Amino acid sequence: MADLFTSHEQQLIKAQSPLAVRMRPITLDEFAGQEHFLGPGKLLRRMIEADRLTSVIFYGPPGTGKTTLAELIAKLTAAAFEEVNAAGVGVKEIREILDRAKKRLVQEQRKTVLFIDELHRFNKAQQDVLLNDVERGIAILVGATTENPFFAVNSALVSRSQIFRFESLTPDHLKTLIRRALADKDRGLGKYDIQISDDAVDFIANLADGDARRALTALEVAVLSQLRETGQHARVVVDLEVARESIQQKALQYDKAGDQHYDHASAFIKSMRGSDPDAAVYWLARMLASGEDVRFVARRMVICAAEDVGNAHPMALVMANAAAQAVEYVGLPEAQLILSQAVIYIACAPKSNASSMAIWTAMDDVKNNRTLPVPIHLRDTHYAGSKTFGHGDNYQYDHSAPEGIADQDYLGVDKTYYNPTNRGFEVKIREYLDKVAQIRHKKQPDNESDPSS
Repeated sequence: MADLFTSHEQQLIKAQSPLAVRMRPITLDEFAGQEHFLGPGKLLRRMIEADRLTSVIFYGPPGTGKTTLAELIAKLTAAAFEEVNAAGVGVKEIREILDRAKKRLVQEQRKTVLFIDELHRFNKAQQDVLLNDVERGIAILVGATTENPFFAVNSALVSRSQIFRFESLTPDHLKTLIRRALADKDRGLGKYDIQISDDAVDFIANLADGDARRALTALEVAVLSQLRETGQHARVVVDLEVARESIQQKALQYDKAGDQHYDHASAFIKSMRGSDPDAAVYWLARMLASGEDVRFVARRMVICAAEDVGNAHPMALVMANAAAQAVEYVGLPEAQLILSQAVIYIACAPKSNASSMAIWTAMDDVKNNRTLPVPIHLRDTHYAGSKTFGHGDNYQYDHSAPEGIADQDYLGVDKTYYNPTNRGFEVKIREYLDKVAQIRHKKQPDNESDPSS
């Protein structure tokens, strides 16, 4: 009788649940997105279908199906499902769950899926309690986190789990979920007379920004807000204007201390390096809109100008440095204009990493190879006794030589660190260095510049 009442209560609760909860998939084929590990023949799908799931960590942005897939796994494997939130559970509760899982395994030969949401909030003591039973298979851990587990989760727990990264759903995924919810009479909104425009569906799918929960919540608001005014049997029309009023402005997913910070900075720098001003400005806007430190952005821009543009266009570093200084005393929002100008300038400049390669190679030689002594003729002659040791003997003053280039050695070994490209201003630099080499009799002028050097 108790089970009957419990089942009835669950049905009542489910009927009052939000649309996003009611429309959770009941089969793997209904699950939207994550085809890279859940598509036919992919690793996680094979593990589930073979009932050989080991502990896993689901990592990705909100609304991509982490909780839904954990529940689905428990259902498909006929396992018991225990769900906790790491922020609201202690060591005692974890021990009790593991004790129940052990009894269930011994007495019923039934596995337990332990789903821990916000796994990154577990402290070391809580994670340590899990380790032994997870390793022995007493419970199958399914952890969910929006934080990079390699940064935020105990390394011992990470090493005992397979990690699956969830990607944001595409607009097409979300349109499929919206249409499915509109058609489903049992779990969705199919029992209502709803007319929705393609523009409204597109708007919700795009503004939801890959979050299924957000898209379905917006759809439910658009429909139910009108039903309360017109009655449940009236036709509901959801057009673009209704859709706009039913979804909040999207909140950008961005962690200034985690991998999103580094991923966006990487995309920003690589776009400037790749001479794509449109992509560079987009990633600039993405970081600024997410609250990234404007000084961090300016520093990365200055570094890119030196590292990736270099002497192919020396003014890029001047522009970047001027922009970084201007940002300090102008501040946001006007600093966006300064950064945009400088970023576009750097992206459109010819590129060369010859100067950065020169210092990296020289530093490697300094640290790992024989230390070169300063040649006698280059040593300082101003301190007492220097002349006694021959310092400065035979030094040739370059300005006294024809064309300002003396025929003398400045390093002591035949070594080339700087190899200018045939791009931008480095074409002129290469021509000058070939002239210098001819005068010093080290090599003949190279008229066919090697673009790969």
